[in-house]
Amino acid sequence: MGFILCALLFIVIILVVFKLYMKLTVKWNGSYVCLVGKTAIVTGSNTGLGYPTALDFAKRGARVILACRNKEKAEKAVRKIIAETGNENVVFKQLDCASLQSVRNFAKDINANEDRLDILVNNAGILNTNEGMSSDGIHMVLQVNHVAGFLLTHLLIDKLKKSAPSRIVVVASDMAKSATLNLKTLSEMNTLGPAKTFMGMYSNSKLCNMLFTTELAKRLDGTGVIINVAHPGATHTDVLNNTTNASQWMKNFYNVGTSIFFKTPEEGAQAQIYSAVANEVANMSGEYFINCKRVDIYENAKDPELARKVWEITEVLAKLDASEKIPNVLLQ
Repeated sequence: MGFILCALLFIVIILVVFKLYMKLTVKWNGSYVCLVGKTAIVTGSNTGLGYPTALDFAKRGARVILACRNKEKAEKAVRKIIAETGNENVVFKQLDCASLQSVRNFAKDINANEDRLDILVNNAGILNTNEGMSSDGIHMVLQVNHVAGFLLTHLLIDKLKKSAPSRIVVVASDMAKSATLNLKTLSEMNTLGPAKTFMGMYSNSKLCNMLFTTELAKRLDGTGVIINVAHPGATHTDVLNNTTNASQWMKNFYNVGTSIFFKTPEEGAQAQIYSAVANEVANMSGEYFINCKRVDIYENAKDPELARKVWEITEVLAKLDASEKIPNVLLQ
């Protein structure tokens, strides 16, 4: 009995220390940049990390487009942001990252009806699903976390160029460090394959985010459009609530634990907000930000050949035609 009590006390101490560490290491974006006259899109912004990101942009005076799947939740988020900021130039446009056609429909709307696009935050993501492949024939985790943002960026790149200087922010994760994707396993990129588990696929999708960022930064050199990747850190979001193969007790345990010991969504969103607005980032592209600070990108995300191969595979998965592709100017 004494051993059990000591073990429990030890666990509690570890968790308290972890909580203190999380709070003490949070870095807040101190930029006072005004976004009046600018337009920003944040995907997956009715909840989680996307909501405080959209809220921050609205406070700065931007026209903010909440690109979300759930119409009811998104419209509720729009009303909350308008009420809190007084900025009535906040709107919802439907975007389901699990459907390539939805991505195309959304981009068509933006290109036809928006005068400019200054900030694109590819924030939408999922942790796990038991639905397997999407209707587009892509593993759901890979599609939502990587392919949808890849396609959306391609379809909106001309609008971003015309609005330059403009910024793209990709929300990734340090789980990319444990990815199994490499030049030898590329043929299994769209399957669990060497990933073995859903967390393996999640890690691979986050590595794809980083490889996409480093490769696109090269292709956009000199255009006035920059792209960077941000990691929020351990943050309490409802990402597990959106999974269909997690038991209710697991979701409850996750929600209680993360709400107590992890960052709040507002704290976690600081890295992507910083990447999107801070003046000191204006001349940086292809970089990685944690806690509002540039850090070295992971070794497995630095391989230019892997980045190029993943890019080519993603072009096929996203069903891009020749006119939609962003060329590699270094090869021309």
